[in-house]
Parts: sequence; structure tokens; C-alpha cells
Amino acid sequence: MKTQRETAAEAEGRALRETTELTPAQMAALLQDTFSQRVAALIAGVEDHKQVGRWAREQNAPRIDAENRMRAACQVFTFIANCENLHIARAWMMGMNPQLEDDSPIEAIAQGRFKEAMAAARSFQRGDL
Repeated sequence: MKTQRETAAEAEGRALRETTELTPAQMAALLQDTFSQRVAALIAGVEDHKQVGRWAREQNAPRIDAENRMRAACQVFTFIANCENLHIARAWMMGMNPQLEDDSPIEAIAQGRFKEAMAAARSFQRGDL
């Protein structure tokens, strides 16, 4: 009988599949709804937070660097949510993380430190931190 919690490999694989299927509009909406429009703009690296709403409404599309940041944030968030729950994933993404030099995963992703953020997520899932 399978437990409710997924294994790390299952959770990570599902996060990758789910995130790969998201359009830029869906990513913008997910980040905006989960964290706020301003935080989503920080993640995407844009100054005008209203731009995120325009992306979510498909009025225009993000540049590739903004799309890459949003996709990384969605993937890390989804991985933690698959392992735990949405509340824990949101709190973890926003909190200081010693593995990221006390930056939050959101800040690390906004700075382009995608691999470090995912490594921190894996450590959290294993219970290392």
C-alpha cells in the first residue's frame, strides 16, 4: 500500500512534469496567487509588478529570463508542496534558509541561483535542515 507522501524522486519527477506543462500565463497566475503580485515580480526580475497580472491575463508574454525564473520558482515550490503541503511550501519559499546564506529560496531564484534553490529543497525534503 502506497503512503500519502510521495518519495522524493516521485515528488521531484511530478514537479518537473507539472511545471513543464505550465504556460507562462499559468506560472504568472500561480506565483501571483500564491505569493502576491509584488513577490512574483521580484521572482521574475521585473520592476513593474502589474506586468505579472498582464502575463497572467495573456495580454503579453514575459521575456525568456523572466520565464526561466518563474519556471524555476514553480518547480521548486511544487516539489516542496508535493512532499509536504501548500502551506509549508509557501512558508519554506519565503523563509530564510541557511543553505542559501540566509536568503530565502525566492531571493535565490530571483538572483538566478536555481540549482542552489533546488538543492536546498532536496535537503529540506530529506530533513537535513
